Amino acid sequence: MTVTVDELRVADPPDAWRQAGFTVDADDVCRVGGVRIRLLGSGHGTGVVGWALGGLGTEISGDLDGIPTERSDQGGATNPTTHDNGVTGIDHVVLMSPDLTRTVAALAAVGLVPRREREAELGGREIRQIFFRLGEIILEVVGAPGAAGHGPSTLWGITYVVADIDATVAFLGGGTGPIKNAVQPGRRITTLRNLDFGMSVRTAMISAAYPQNS
Repeated sequence: MTVTVDELRVADPPDAWRQAGFTVDADDVCRVGGVRIRLLGSGHGTGVVGWALGGLGTEISGDLDGIPTERSDQGGATNPTTHDNGVTGIDHVVLMSPDLTRTVAALAAVGLVPRREREAELGGREIRQIFFRLGEIILEVVGAPGAAGHGPSTLWGITYVVADIDATVAFLGGGTGPIKNAVQPGRRITTLRNLDFGMSVRTAMISAAYPQNS
């Protein structure tokens, strides 16, 4: 079975996400594409504090490389909703790892295989990005090449696909950084000033990918 991200658990108040143009249901769940984002409130830490994965062929005993993880048997979100900020889905989730070898091994143990790798820089430091596919979402694992640090991995941020990035920036009214060319050819990206909205999750918005010729 394909491993999927069915739910992300986020330590943010629902009203903060509503202010940023997300539709949040009465049960404090934001449905983005096929993923539920459960907003736990600010008393549960900061950022993305856990997830529920579908399609796991093995039981999870509390965490996956330090990330609180549950096995999901109910599937992802149904009846995806619309969002005033133009978000249509999740493009990728960033996982920060202190030890890439350890993290890749932990992901392999639940059936995930790297799709590709890329060398890059972050804040002037060399990093390696390793990409996995979890259903409709790309998981981007980021760490320093050759590092073997201690401590848990963390779910660092979320990048959303938007229907019209210019309209999204206009709607958010100064709540984003400038639009830039993305690494992906033909796509453009901006970062949300998440703290201005009371959101602790690092957030970016990216234009949709061009259809590939078959």
